Amino acid sequence: MTDHVLVEADGGSRGNPGPAGYGAVVKDAATGEVLAERKAYVGIATNNVAEYSGLIAGLAAAAELGASTVDVRMDSKLVVEQMSGRWKVKHPSMQPLNAEAKELAARFSRVRYEWIPRAENSHADGLANEAMDAGKQAETPKKTVKQDRVSPVGWSGATGTPTKLLLVRHGQTAMSVEKRYSGRGDVPLTEHGKQQVAAAAKRLGAMEGLVVDGEAAPIIASPLIRTQQTAQAIADALGGRVETHPGLIETDFGDWEGLTFKEAMDRDPEFQTSWLSDTSIAAPGGESFDGVHRRVRKARDELIAKYGGRTLVLVSHVTPIKALLRMGLDAGPSLLFRLHLDLASLSIVEFYPDGNASVRLVNDISHLS
Repeated sequence: MTDHVLVEADGGSRGNPGPAGYGAVVKDAATGEVLAERKAYVGIATNNVAEYSGLIAGLAAAAELGASTVDVRMDSKLVVEQMSGRWKVKHPSMQPLNAEAKELAARFSRVRYEWIPRAENSHADGLANEAMDAGKQAETPKKTVKQDRVSPVGWSGATGTPTKLLLVRHGQTAMSVEKRYSGRGDVPLTEHGKQQVAAAAKRLGAMEGLVVDGEAAPIIASPLIRTQQTAQAIADALGGRVETHPGLIETDFGDWEGLTFKEAMDRDPEFQTSWLSDTSIAAPGGESFDGVHRRVRKARDELIAKYGGRTLVLVSHVTPIKALLRMGLDAGPSLLFRLHLDLASLSIVEFYPDGNASVRLVNDISHLS
């Protein structure tokens, strides 16, 4: 673990707004050793959106490394002054990004922001340009795909083509029947669970826009058996194939895996009470909800960089799906404890390249009735 790190971040847009990407580098403050690099294509966006996205990615990487103090160096005067609190955030599209960056920054003991000339930010700038180049190449063959991907701007003020995520929770397992902590335990669907996912697959198979010119929407699942079985049923209905992304895996509940809530409370009453009130606390030998949120945000950014502007089917678990809905709603961590998601439920969230988002459906199980 490195206590003190430097975060160098940058973002760019070829058109402002135009094809945009970000880059971020985390370095050991004492030695200058590169500890982490992050880069991603964000679709059609402005320079400011891309720069904020780079900052968020850099802070998230620093948190993953266990840093407690961070020095941020950027050549964006706007981001540095706004994050330092000297300038107000007036543009609506910047406010959610600023809030997300501040939420991340609050988890460190200290964060200091410094403006540097572009020439001193060449590492992050190079990563941002690599992301833009990769995004441009990825988009080229997709120009002929025809579907209604641009949601109405409506009252949100969102602009650009959103990436629509259809979020499907896996079906029933023996552990869900017994209401046991089920994180990394690799349990299969029950027979009833298979019936649930068959119904969900039938529903998705009838939805418009999931098969375009004979090509099924990408179907990406957590690597665990219960999500793979659910995703395969959907792939069979759409005529597609299942991809796997480790970032969509469920929370690691550590020593509580397989226990009921009561059993875990009897074993660790004070610790579990603290865990339920503080999302930065990890279950014994496991993972915190804050850690899950950062992991899922990174997965979302990677998927948007790869499939920006398309409709994706993500098959995952309760906590990662709640994390994506939380990002879409720009809500705090209390949402994790106030939102219920049923087995084999469907939720939908759209992420726009300008930083806006729209949650269109939550916990729909009409296909199970």
